[in-house]
Amino acid sequence: MIKNNQGSIVTITLLVLEFLIIVGISIFSVNIYSSRQDYKNNVNSKIAVAVAAEKNLQTTIDANNYANQSQYPLTNYTGPSDYGSISINYPKTWSAYVDTTGNNTFVDAYFNPNYVPSITLTSQPYALRVQIINQSYSISLSNFNSLEQNGTVTAAPYSLPKVPQVVGVRLSGQIFNNLNGSLVVLPLRNETLEIWTIGQNFLSQFNNIILPNFTFSP
Repeated sequence: MIKNNQGSIVTITLLVLEFLIIVGISIFSVNIYSSRQDYKNNVNSKIAVAVAAEKNLQTTIDANNYANQSQYPLTNYTGPSDYGSISINYPKTWSAYVDTTGNNTFVDAYFNPNYVPSITLTSQPYALRVQIINQSYSISLSNFNSLEQNGTVTAAPYSLPKVPQVVGVRLSGQIFNNLNGSLVVLPLRNETLEIWTIGQNFLSQFNNIILPNFTFSP
């Protein structure tokens, strides 16, 4: 009697396992079938979406390439020989305004795409600023000591690629009026040369066009 009960339990267990296996296979088959039907019914729309995404990507790439190529050939500004004959090569799509009449700032240059906004607005950020200041390098650099000490800017030694013998400092962070930017400070004879950009919009041009092509006579 005990043996018959055990046999019945084994038989029931096997039947239950067989049933679960059949159900699992059925569910799997239904899922596979549904996926195939979805792909079959929507393949055209899926292809269209993929093609559209590819076109959008290519359009973005083409626009970026055009924006980069439209900057060349570069335009040049060369400053007075008395102040190191600084040579600034900048995108041809930019405009420049340069003042060389100041007493404390021998060269005060503004560069910006299309046109240069009013220079009377002290809060106006420009794509590029360049100044030769009637001040020693050590004094000019000391103006940023407090910013470096409180952590709002970081400093690292820097030389222009085309003037490697002159070593200055590159400052990054809140360099002017709590605005983030990048500033290069270099000794130029008895004066100080400062080159900077505010914000991130023109940092690529600053790093890849302005600084690599910037020269002066020490």
